[in-house]
Amino acid sequence: MMFNGYNENLAVDIRSWLSEDVGSGDITTLYTIPQGHQSKAVIHAKEGGIVAGMPAAELVFQIVDAALLFRPMVQDGERVEKGDILAEVEGSTHRILTGERLALNLLQRMSGIATTTRTYVDVLEGLPTRLVDTRKTTPGHRMLEKYAVTVGGGANHRFGLYDAVMIKDNHIKGAGGITEAVTRARKQIPHTMKIEVETENFEQVQEAIKAGADIIMLDNMKPQMMAEAVAMIKSQAPHVITEASGNVNLDTIRGIAESGVDVISVGRLTYSFSSLDISLDLNAQKGSVAG
Repeated sequence: MMFNGYNENLAVDIRSWLSEDVGSGDITTLYTIPQGHQSKAVIHAKEGGIVAGMPAAELVFQIVDAALLFRPMVQDGERVEKGDILAEVEGSTHRILTGERLALNLLQRMSGIATTTRTYVDVLEGLPTRLVDTRKTTPGHRMLEKYAVTVGGGANHRFGLYDAVMIKDNHIKGAGGITEAVTRARKQIPHTMKIEVETENFEQVQEAIKAGADIIMLDNMKPQMMAEAVAMIKSQAPHVITEASGNVNLDTIRGIAESGVDVISVGRLTYSFSSLDISLDLNAQKGSVAG
């Protein structure tokens, strides 16, 4: 969704991340490899998974040196196995090695998120429930991590605090109740914006329905209680979207989905994943020019 061509915001971030990593210069490469040395490098998977972040990795190398040739062998969303080549990078050895770590960091993390997401999506196979992420992302990397979720087959919840009203327990306490919170928010927001209310028991669910919530989150409810809450909502306000949250993992998500909820939000997609093991190796050197 954010990789349809050059992305200026991402480019700004990449320049900042390169500055953090390279500083005054890659002294190891500068002192060990002659200037003008040319190489071909391959980026390959050291374990199986879903690839995400290829355009980001390519942008890293483009920013490091526009003369570098980046040849993707796979696209985001493809499943790869151990040993598969993801891309080739050809050109200055110095510049390849300068961009190596950042490109791999992005690929590994994003592919890890996509792979984790696909695992959850597979568990939900055959059910209409939608899997979404949360705001539990790495500061500065939300755009990339939420993109990786979509590559893995999930969907995005709100991006930030500004694009939807989500009334949680502390808002309810501060406002003096669900009804007060919803009423105040409804008076201020545009008609195109939805209001979501977090609930923990049947009493709160009932109040959220009467207050006119567009989405009702069922937080940390057991599947049986959740099923009853969903039935209550659908019988009184069939247009309201139901969302499950809390205590969601690979062992529990199927049972939660079978309660009939429309959406399940899972923070683990972006904060509890294993990066995919991906490596870059110099290969088929084209020779060097002393300098």
